[in-house]
Amino acid sequence: MSNALAIAAVTITLRHLLQQRFDAESSGRITVTTRPLDKVGDHTVSSGDQVNLFLYDTQINAAWRNMDIPSQVKPGETGQQLLPLNLYYLLTAYAQNDDFPEPTSHRLLGVAMSVFNDHPIITSADITAALPITNPPEYDLDQQEEQVRIVYQPLSVEEVFNLWSTFQAPYRVSAAYEVSVVLIESSQPAKTPLPIIKRQSSDRGPIVQSDLSSPLPTLVSLQLPNQQASARLGDILIFNGFHLDAENVVIYFTNIRLEISLEVSPIATRTATDIRVQLPDEPVNWAAGFYTVVVGVTRTGEPNRTTNELSFALAPKILDITPRQATADANGEVTLTLILSPQVRPRQRVALLLGDREVLAQPHPTQTDRLEFRIAGVTPSEYFVRVRIDGVDSLLVDRTVTPPVFDQNQKVVIL
Repeated sequence: MSNALAIAAVTITLRHLLQQRFDAESSGRITVTTRPLDKVGDHTVSSGDQVNLFLYDTQINAAWRNMDIPSQVKPGETGQQLLPLNLYYLLTAYAQNDDFPEPTSHRLLGVAMSVFNDHPIITSADITAALPITNPPEYDLDQQEEQVRIVYQPLSVEEVFNLWSTFQAPYRVSAAYEVSVVLIESSQPAKTPLPIIKRQSSDRGPIVQSDLSSPLPTLVSLQLPNQQASARLGDILIFNGFHLDAENVVIYFTNIRLEISLEVSPIATRTATDIRVQLPDEPVNWAAGFYTVVVGVTRTGEPNRTTNELSFALAPKILDITPRQATADANGEVTLTLILSPQVRPRQRVALLLGDREVLAQPHPTQTDRLEFRIAGVTPSEYFVRVRIDGVDSLLVDRTVTPPVFDQNQKVVIL
């Protein structure tokens, strides 16, 4: 493999091949440079005939992108991702006489293209001869197992125009080449685990069962009481699944947005396919919103296991509304104060849904169970209200009776 200096190593090697040929034919009167197109003609490097090799683009080599390092990553090991690159160079000749009376730049370009035609593969010897000798060595491109190839790259008229106009440099006849592939090794170490000498404890091999159910603790569904859309504090949740019986079972609730993590023990009566848990009525510790839940199962002689995740919504509950009969003030605003459970965190978005209107709560910089809402231009009437916290609405419909009815505790009168 190569280190991060591989791109520079390729450029130096190509320049060396060109300079070596021109030195042999012109006794050092021709200079090979690697400058940007807009800097070639300033004569700060050479005032004579000149051949310029410009790296104008790099591309990821798709064939090598997801491959492991040859001869370094063994089966069962995980190597870091390679950086495989294709390099694109523009070869341009510049003549001191501006190609009059002889087209000198054409001759120089032909010789340069002949060099690359004679070296379709850059060998380790070419790389070693071109690079400076240091101790320890800085460059290691010569140790790359994959060969570096030089291939002519045809450019369309549009591509040539875009390239030269970008640098605002006078156009010169040029030839483009693709040099590939350069494999830059990651600086991160590979993962090399120890070989496996036994399977599970006591080398007992795989576990076989007669059905298609998961052999591990698994949650299949979550039932909310009374077919509600969301749960409330104090509700009993029923989890259905497989292999949920164990000496020690813990249920983990997580609200990722608010960074809340809670552990709750299930109700004592449980089976392998059924677990029940009552949400503790602890308004300070919980918050309305969306939760994920997993069940942790611990059996004697086995590692601790957790089930897959299920999700549910925890709805806010309106404990009280003051005043129940409200009138508008001098500014035409009605102010309502709601007492909620669980308490509302400062980062939560809270809105009162009154009729078909949404009214945001007044700022609440601290955790609280009381929120104030100011409603302007409301028509006097009776309204059923809901509160929406982080996208979860309070339960307006009472489904404990048949037929279901609206919760009268969520009713206000605007006079």
